[in-house]
Amino acid sequence: MAPAGCVKINDTLWEIPKSHKQGMRTPARIYASKRLLDSMDASVFEQVTNVATLPGIVGYSFCMPDGHSGYGFPIGGVAAFDTDAGVISPGGIGFDINCGMRLVATSLTWEEVQPQLPHLVDRLFARIPAGVGGKGFLKLSPSEFRTLSEKGMKWCLKKGYAIQEDLDRTEENGCIREADASKVSEKAVERGYKQIGTLGSGNHYLEIQVAQPENIFDQKLAAAYGIDRPNQVVVMFHCGSRGFGHQIATDYLQAFLKVMQPKFGIPVRDRELACAPFASQEGQDYFKAMNCAINMSFVNRQVILHRIREVFSEIFGKDPMELGLRQIYDVTHNTAKVERHRYEGKQRDLLVHRKGATRAFAPGMRGIPEEYRDLGQPVIIGGSMETGSYLLAGVAGGEQSFFTTAHGSGRTMGRNQAKKQFRGQDLEKRLRERGIYIRAASYSGLAEEAGAAYKDIDEVVQTTAAAGLSRPVVKLVPVGNVKG
Repeated sequence: MAPAGCVKINDTLWEIPKSHKQGMRTPARIYASKRLLDSMDASVFEQVTNVATLPGIVGYSFCMPDGHSGYGFPIGGVAAFDTDAGVISPGGIGFDINCGMRLVATSLTWEEVQPQLPHLVDRLFARIPAGVGGKGFLKLSPSEFRTLSEKGMKWCLKKGYAIQEDLDRTEENGCIREADASKVSEKAVERGYKQIGTLGSGNHYLEIQVAQPENIFDQKLAAAYGIDRPNQVVVMFHCGSRGFGHQIATDYLQAFLKVMQPKFGIPVRDRELACAPFASQEGQDYFKAMNCAINMSFVNRQVILHRIREVFSEIFGKDPMELGLRQIYDVTHNTAKVERHRYEGKQRDLLVHRKGATRAFAPGMRGIPEEYRDLGQPVIIGGSMETGSYLLAGVAGGEQSFFTTAHGSGRTMGRNQAKKQFRGQDLEKRLRERGIYIRAASYSGLAEEAGAAYKDIDEVVQTTAAAGLSRPVVKLVPVGNVKG
C-alpha cells in the first residue's frame, strides 16, 4: 500500500513529494496502475524515497510498474545523476550486473518445431549448464577471462562465437569501452572465469516461444524486427554476469562503506545504498570494474547463442542461418551508463542507474542499431514461464524516465514463500499438461518461479504503454523452457 501523501498524477503515475522524508532532494515517482501500486510491498516506497536522498540526483527517483523490494534500490528502480556532482551506487545496479535479455528469431514455425520440442529442450538443457555453480565448456585462463571482460563481444567475434550482426544488434554493440580489468579483484575472476556460457539460477531461463498471429499488435514493426510469419518460433533467454558480477558488487559495496562518511561526508542513511562520488577515484574504479561485468555478461549470452545455434542445427539438420537463427536484440538490466539526455531544456551527460529496468530509446536516437533507428529500440520484457513475454519498442514519451521502461513482470512473493506454497513437481506436471515442455536444474528452483509468484505481465506491459514509456509489438507464448 502506498504511503500517506502519495499523490496521483494520472492513472499510471504516482508521486511521493520531497516533504515525505527528511533529506529527499527530489520527489519519487512510481509508474503503476492502482492495482499494481496496491500490490507493491512497503519496502518499495521506503527504497525509492531513500534513493531520492542521494547526492547529485537529477529529475526524480523512479520505480517501474514491475517494481518490488530489492537491495538498495527497488528492483525496477531508475535514477540519473549528474556526472560531476552525483554518485555511483552498486545498490542501484545490483549484484547480477547486466542481467539481461536476448531474443533470437528463427524461420521455423510451431508446426515444424512441435514434433521435435522434447528433443530440442533436452539437448539445450544438456548443452547449456543451468543452476547454481554451473560451469561452461570454454577452458579459459584467468588472464584470458580478464581480456574478454574488457573486449566484450568483440572477443566472441574474434574467436568464432559470433557474427558481426550479433554485435550490431546488441546494446552498446556488446562492449562498454570504459572497462578496466585491473580494477577487478582476483576473487571476482576466480568466481567467474569458468562460468561463460551458463544460465545460472534464480529467475534465469531459456525459453522457446511462439508468436501467434492474434498476439501481434503491430505487424509491420514486428516484421521489421524479424517476426514475419504466422506461428513463428523464437528463442528468448535471460542471464547475467554470474559470480563475477556478484563479487565486484560485494567488493565495492564494502569499499564504499569505508569512505562514504569519513572521506566524502555522505551520510549513511542505508548501508545498501553505499556510494561514492562518480568523479572520485573510488567511483571511477567501480565504474570500470562494473563495466567488465557488463562485458562478461554480453559474452556469456553470446556463447549461449552459439550453443543454441549448434543445437538447432543438429536437430533440424541445417545450417543455423538456413534456420533463420538471427538475433533480434540484446538488452541490459542492472547497469549504470553515461548517457546524453535533455534535462531542463539542455543536453546533459548523466549517469543513469537502471536496477531491474530496461533502456528504451525512441526512434531516431543514437545508440539504436542503424536498421532499427527509425523504428525505436527493441525492448524485451520477460514474463513468468507460465504466462508469456513481450517484444516492445521505445517511444518518444520515454524521455520522462530517461528512456527507461519495465524489465519483467516483477515478483509478488519472495522465493521462500513461493517454495512453501508451490511444489516443483506439481508445477512441472501442470506445465506439461498445458503443452509447455520444461527442464529444470531443481524442483525447488522451479517452485520459486511459479507464475503466481509474479505480477500480471499483461497489466505491466499495458501500464508502460499507457504511461508512454514503450509500446507492445508482439506477445510471445512459451512452449519450451530450460530453467536455472
